[in-house]
Amino acid sequence: MTGRINEEDIALVRERARIDEVVGEYVALKNAGGGSLKGLCPFHDEKTPSFQVTPSRGLFYCFGCGEGGDTITFVEKIDNLSFVEAVQRLADKVGVQLRIIDDGRPGIEPGLRMQILEANEEAARFYQAQMTSAEGLIARRFLDGRGFDRSAAEQFGIGYAPRGGHVLRDHLLAKGFTPKALVSSGLVRDKGWDFFQGRVLWPIKDSGRSVLGFGARRIHDDDRIPAKYVNTPETVVYKKSHVLYGLDLARSAIGKKHQAVVVEGYTDVMAAHLSGVDTAVAACGTAFGNDHAHLLQRLMGNNGSLSGEVVFTFDGDAAGQKAALKVYQGDREFISQTYVAVEPSGLDPCDLLMAKGPEAVRELVARRIPLYRYVMNNVVNGFDLDRADGRLAAVRAAAPLVSSIRDSSLVSGYLRELSQVVGMDVDEVRREVARARRNPPPAPLREVSPAPAARPEPVPEPAPGLPWPDPSDRRLDAERGFLKLALQHPDLFDDQWDGVEAEDLRHPAYRALFEALTGIPVDQGSPQAWQEAVAGAISDPTVRQLEVALLVEPVLTAEPDRRYAAAYAAQVRLRSLSDDIANLKSRLQRTNPTADRTAYNAMFTDLVELEALRSEILRSGTAAFDVT
Repeated sequence: MTGRINEEDIALVRERARIDEVVGEYVALKNAGGGSLKGLCPFHDEKTPSFQVTPSRGLFYCFGCGEGGDTITFVEKIDNLSFVEAVQRLADKVGVQLRIIDDGRPGIEPGLRMQILEANEEAARFYQAQMTSAEGLIARRFLDGRGFDRSAAEQFGIGYAPRGGHVLRDHLLAKGFTPKALVSSGLVRDKGWDFFQGRVLWPIKDSGRSVLGFGARRIHDDDRIPAKYVNTPETVVYKKSHVLYGLDLARSAIGKKHQAVVVEGYTDVMAAHLSGVDTAVAACGTAFGNDHAHLLQRLMGNNGSLSGEVVFTFDGDAAGQKAALKVYQGDREFISQTYVAVEPSGLDPCDLLMAKGPEAVRELVARRIPLYRYVMNNVVNGFDLDRADGRLAAVRAAAPLVSSIRDSSLVSGYLRELSQVVGMDVDEVRREVARARRNPPPAPLREVSPAPAARPEPVPEPAPGLPWPDPSDRRLDAERGFLKLALQHPDLFDDQWDGVEAEDLRHPAYRALFEALTGIPVDQGSPQAWQEAVAGAISDPTVRQLEVALLVEPVLTAEPDRRYAAAYAAQVRLRSLSDDIANLKSRLQRTNPTADRTAYNAMFTDLVELEALRSEILRSGTAAFDVT
């Protein structure tokens, strides 16, 4: 049964678990006189010992950071355990059988947890010994093929599970373990077969270095289990959502450096540690989740601010991007800053170590970028940033990411980053983000099935041809006015339509109409003949209808003259030039002048020419003429 631990048993654990022995496993203690011991504090960085242990009182205290307490408190803090977990661990260590005050819920059989941990420990030793056997040759070759020598295998306790079927079971039974303990530990199946057979194994340990389970990789082609990796099934001590491979090796470094590097596999953890990235860990047989986040956060500490960092390594492919987005959605579980490290070549840390050496693995982590920026780039890259409407849509799509940033002091910086990535003015981006915060997108409506007797409404057929331009769109006023003059008074323009080209008209229907009329000589004998010739050159039904509309729509002045027409042409060219200049500035803003100097210089030259042309049109005075 489970419930509350008997108070007498807790007192017995405190009595038997000598604080000098428990602390001595983590801290080198020296005699400080007066019955006290002193060492370097494990809870903060220091060069002069200020951490004191008093065995006679069963207490510790650090005069540097203020941490203190008894043996249970020390285990709670050093291994980031709850009070109950700390008591259980110490009880297992000193041989105290805990009595639980029944609360009516099913629980763990007394002593089973200790038996499982001991069985796992013995199994780890057994598997490791099999690496040197004749059958273990295939496991040694597997590791050697990934750049890991014997020293690395021993450092990480890698083992090999024989293919005999009952080899581990018989070994553990001979050591005195009961069949029930072996099944409960996940080492042996219900029918007596070894759970792992013919596989390379990595022991998965907690921060206190107790073996909780194993991860196993397929290395035989005829392995009956097709899965590449198989992990220990869920047990009393092994919960895959609560464990991280490499935590036993990284725990101290994570606490001191306030950094954790999350990689994707066992060999990646090995490669990272062998390369000097000693804060690397990996999830075991499941995706990184909230419980893992809480575990790392406890290790790094929580001082109420965004301190420390968690760095995720993802592949640069679609799967890696999806994984990054999932982590970002759970980012609020972290108090530390979250980052992403992506290798441009697509190599994972293990392959990177083999291909380029340990410096490349360290450089991968050093090149980390904020998780927010990585996700934002993936969102923005889905839009055409060379178009004004594409940039606006990208900002609106990324606005919720900026709005979700927890540290308000970072928002201004991220707004500037977003404006640079998209290539828009930061004030425009700020307004769009503020609008998105005020008006979040509505929740998707739940689909409702129609009543059985209801008849579906007919769906109108989409109109054929190009889209119809909105006459009320102020951004297209100059284009519409220019085309009305061109159709009704073509003689007011010179042979080159005062410099207007088809690309200057941004709406596709307006552009198609202008392309049609530029192919027809103006001198057709009469205005009606000119208009009919233009109509004959148009094939699109929308454009044909548009020509009729613009022919009957009055111009804004009763007697248009040459200057009036030139002013409209200048306005069309200016609008087009302004769009081109904005698009080019956006591309320049998104281009690194150091990494891509040739492209940057070429675009800058084009920008200077466009600005000069724009100034020339403005100086001519025609663009300033009132055409409204």
